[in-house]
Amino acid sequence: MITPGLVSITFRQLGPEAVVDLVVRAGLEAIEWGGDVHVPHGDRAAADRVGRLTRDAGLKVACYGSYFRLGVSEEADDGPTLRDVLETAVQLGAPWIRVWAGRQGSADATPADRARVADDARRCADLAAEAGLGLVLEYHGGTLTDTADSAVRLLSDIDHPRLKSLWQPTKGLDAEANLTALRKVLPWLVNLHLFSWGPGGYTDRLPLVALEADWRTYLDLARSDGQPHAALLEFVRDDAPDQFLADAASLRAWLPGRD
Repeated sequence: MITPGLVSITFRQLGPEAVVDLVVRAGLEAIEWGGDVHVPHGDRAAADRVGRLTRDAGLKVACYGSYFRLGVSEEADDGPTLRDVLETAVQLGAPWIRVWAGRQGSADATPADRARVADDARRCADLAAEAGLGLVLEYHGGTLTDTADSAVRLLSDIDHPRLKSLWQPTKGLDAEANLTALRKVLPWLVNLHLFSWGPGGYTDRLPLVALEADWRTYLDLARSDGQPHAALLEFVRDDAPDQFLADAASLRAWLPGRD
């Protein structure tokens, strides 16, 4: 089953109440709350308020989108601590916490870099499990999950039942290559981040429906494993609420029983 929702950082300019209102209007069912603006790391009061706001609206908290970097954050003066991230996620009522696989792309990382991230991931996943939560790796450039092969190698090396993965299309790959990447990551998949970009990438945002054929294929593959996933919209064209509502309508139409 796939639950449609939103990544809250899509609308950093809006307060949590406005974000929840938009998601309800869009007919979506879940939110990944970001740890930078809407639910800051360590702000347990904000987490409690936003969690209640979400549930009172009949929505689910899909994930806590933290900016904790494995092998990096707790060594940095300005990085969030795992304790702050865990306590915030618990207060929010999030089942999963998004974390980042270091600060280096796979092509630049040494074996020692990979080992440091993997060791920290096991430690953090153990602590998350004690709190009743799990960790999911952001699937993203500039980290050890910048390719499917590197992500699978890392996940296999860590080999922890409470360490899983997110997935999103990679800029520069065609639909078939992205589908192959998703197929490789599928055994660890929790949620997908959905957006449609043109050749210019992040600054070349399109209506979601512009890549309908691609997204239908990705969603069909995600659904094939029989596991629950959330499909979460982000990077809306012009950061426009009206475009989000249109994208949400497209997403609902692609999911059985939600159009």
